[in-house]
Amino acid sequence: MIDRRSLLGGAGAALALGLLPGTTQAAPLGKVRELGVLRVVVYKDNRPWSWEEGGKLAGLDVDLAGAIARKLGVRADVAQLVADESVDDDLRHGVWKGGLLGFAPGDLMLHVPFDRTFAARNDQVAIIAPYYRESFRFAGMRNAIDLEAPPTGWRGHRLAAELDSIPDFYLIGSFGGILAKDVAHYPSGAEAVAAVAAGKADAVLASRAQIEEGLHRGWSLTVRKGPLPAFTSPGWDIGMAVRENSRTLGDAVEEIVSAMAASGEMKALFATYGVEWTPALAAG
Repeated sequence: MIDRRSLLGGAGAALALGLLPGTTQAAPLGKVRELGVLRVVVYKDNRPWSWEEGGKLAGLDVDLAGAIARKLGVRADVAQLVADESVDDDLRHGVWKGGLLGFAPGDLMLHVPFDRTFAARNDQVAIIAPYYRESFRFAGMRNAIDLEAPPTGWRGHRLAAELDSIPDFYLIGSFGGILAKDVAHYPSGAEAVAAVAAGKADAVLASRAQIEEGLHRGWSLTVRKGPLPAFTSPGWDIGMAVRENSRTLGDAVEEIVSAMAASGEMKALFATYGVEWTPALAAG
């Protein structure tokens, strides 16, 4: 559940900032402040968290990156990373090693699963600052489908899900695969939600943030109230990552995120996109 980009410009500037392959090192707090730049990695095409529109980056994670950088007294350089086969690969490319075609790792990466088992197998990074609790929801257009019916009752309706995602596996694999032929696959959950709004599908199983942002855009979606039977995902915490040797930066970021949560600033940031901020369970 689970792109990144740009430097200041020019090979000389990249070398000065330590951003070329083979020379890259994620900067600890002192170095970030000395350079005046915090390089933050976000996922490409990950609406409502990070996406490009009209040539500019937008989204919850983009705004959060800017807020963290301002509170550190530096400028945010937000880079987009294309998701790889696994989040372990993403951490390697985005935080501690860099990727193909010269992608330079960031000082901080957002939208990382905050999970102890996952963290234990990625010892090159420190996973920090859980800032949101995500989950899935089932939603559809009014009168198009009985959202509260058992899933077997959705047979023959047009269902949408992100390809190779937990919602996709649930819809095509549960209940003897009875719904498999009714599921249309989309590159992202946000696009699956948009398909329902456009009348191309009757219902969608997607993340709560994706559905709530769709509602914020004025789409007439109705959300199922009851739980989904045999749906095993209870939700997950979303956090951030820094390189293991950048703990000073990680500590500072954790303080900032905790203060934003306590002050209501985090809730307000999420509300800008129509998403109800839910604290991560790991945040206490």
